[in-house]
Amino acid sequence: MQFRDLAKQYQVLKNDIDQAMLSVASGAHYIMGPQVKELELQLADYVGVKHCLTCANGTDALTLALKAWGVGPGDAVFVPDFTFFASAEVVALEGATPIFVDVDDITFNIDVVSLEKAISQTLADGKLTPKVIVAVDLFGLPANYPAVKAIAQKYGLLILEDGAQGFGGSINGKRSCSFGDISTTSFFPAKPLGCYGDGGAVFTDNDEWAQLMNSYRVHGKGTDKYDNVRIGMNSRLDTLQAAILQVKLRAFDGEVEQVNLAARRYAELLKDKVKTPVIPEGFGSSWAQYTIQLPSEEQRNRLQAALKEAGIPSMVYYPKPMHAQTAFNHAQCTVHNLQLACDDYVANRLCATVLSLPMHPYLEAADIEHVCSILIASL
Repeated sequence: MQFRDLAKQYQVLKNDIDQAMLSVASGAHYIMGPQVKELELQLADYVGVKHCLTCANGTDALTLALKAWGVGPGDAVFVPDFTFFASAEVVALEGATPIFVDVDDITFNIDVVSLEKAISQTLADGKLTPKVIVAVDLFGLPANYPAVKAIAQKYGLLILEDGAQGFGGSINGKRSCSFGDISTTSFFPAKPLGCYGDGGAVFTDNDEWAQLMNSYRVHGKGTDKYDNVRIGMNSRLDTLQAAILQVKLRAFDGEVEQVNLAARRYAELLKDKVKTPVIPEGFGSSWAQYTIQLPSEEQRNRLQAALKEAGIPSMVYYPKPMHAQTAFNHAQCTVHNLQLACDDYVANRLCATVLSLPMHPYLEAADIEHVCSILIASL
């Protein structure tokens, strides 16, 4: 059994993917070929925004957004404490200060009460200027953007949607990667929409920011690539990856339907056995991961061992909160102290109790039943 079966996906889409790759090879436009621009237009249309610019990976996508906003030393950027390292890493790389806030124990996404407390404390301290909220669409589910936007507007902050895992999610019919002032995603192979290497994209309705990010991704270019008007990056999506993504995008809605069917089957079988994921009313998930919660770390580890013995892969996303990462053990990274002092700090508990089960569009009902039977027998 595969945790995310990319080999099966390739077999299903093989003819179209092979043709797409051969077309790139015969056309010989390997960098920024026509498929790249075509994909950007298709992605912008799919998400429902004015601009999409592709880049080398999801981390660079976040960096491009911060550069377009001029985020740097003295700025405070609020980041959920339960997320992948890149969500905060990019902030520190720009010289700004990531301030970690707690998450909701139902959705795993940023907790708006904790967020507002952190913003208020930062303003009271007077040492940093609050500038950006990084809202992560964890495990395929969009963050609570109506509430996040209300807070952003109250304090005059920008929203950076980290949709690396969220592409294909939705709120009341509006798609992920359209909720931020700038939104980003990743095309890492295991993501909901993944290529065959690294890749990423930024999305925005703002013409000025789109122009800036287009410049930054190609060495700070001006009118052409030899007219460099700012210090930039080398972050372009290969034409081959764009061609593969075009094929996968055509199949994507069907795959999202399939993972939602799989999620419902998991929920039926695991009901009242473990704490299963909850999708709030009006929200839709693309199920980058199917993540359950166990009562304790000891039980989580025991169940994971039982699954492994049965040949079933599982993963822990994430075993350590951001504030505990060694790289952030210095004065330039801050955790909201009032939250950490609480016994019910959610991020710490999630790191000790979450377990992600196999999830992909080609997961058979029999496989789900097998996973659940082993898990239940081991409780």
